[in-house]
Amino acid sequence: MRGTQELVEKSQLSLRDMAEKRIKLDPEETVREVTGFIGKLFHESKASGIVVGVSGGIDSAVTSGLCVRAVGANRVLGVLLFEGKARSGPDFEDAKSLAKRLGIQTLEFDLDRTIAGFVKSSPIETGEKIVLGNLKARMRMSSLYFVANLRNLLVAGTGDRSEDLIGYFTKYGDGGVDFLPIAHLYKSQVKQLGRYLGIPDRIVDKPSSPNLWDGHKATDEIPLEYDALDRVLVCLFDLHVPPEEVGRGLGIEDAKIREILSRHRSSEHKRTYPAMVRSW
Repeated sequence: MRGTQELVEKSQLSLRDMAEKRIKLDPEETVREVTGFIGKLFHESKASGIVVGVSGGIDSAVTSGLCVRAVGANRVLGVLLFEGKARSGPDFEDAKSLAKRLGIQTLEFDLDRTIAGFVKSSPIETGEKIVLGNLKARMRMSSLYFVANLRNLLVAGTGDRSEDLIGYFTKYGDGGVDFLPIAHLYKSQVKQLGRYLGIPDRIVDKPSSPNLWDGHKATDEIPLEYDALDRVLVCLFDLHVPPEEVGRGLGIEDAKIREILSRHRSSEHKRTYPAMVRSW
């Protein structure tokens, strides 16, 4: 019995170690790769600059920092898109503080009246927070493109791989962008990069939230905490470990593994071009 337990523990350690080794970044090389990608895309586009929706969270902070390194602070514009009580909350203050730290200009949009007007004019009544949350995400996207079109800017996406793989983003909302500089990085890797870039700890360590309603936290909606989720995703999609072995090896119940795979499959439409009768 004891020998069997030791073998199980060794298996758990081995798979966990493999996942964590894969997650560990070379931050200097990563910054070089991503800033090179942004710079090349920017110069080929003939755009005048880049616009980023700055939320006070880690993803937008790292994206903003990388864009500044790639094209210069004078070519990056931060747009603050907050509604209701969030406009005087800690995320709003962190967003403004980060923009000042990076030396980028900002614009503030008051979306309260815009969203309220849309809902009031709609022939369909709804109080469902997810529906209204998706509306907010799409209003934010429209605001970013409004500014981008006026000033000939590219819209930088802030999505990371952890959320993209399970479809945790709004189609044509935060998924509606011109380029995705950190979508190949897991949330754990984005945090590593944030520390390397000198992003304040209060932003790096802050619980992730799309801020689509009061008290909204990402961990209320995703299957696992990000550290555990990232290990599962690495095992499934990078190391190609069979699902049943992932659960056993990482000590995570099979139901969670199945839920992650189900979310990946059901959100495939968010990561591909809209369905057509035939391809061109």
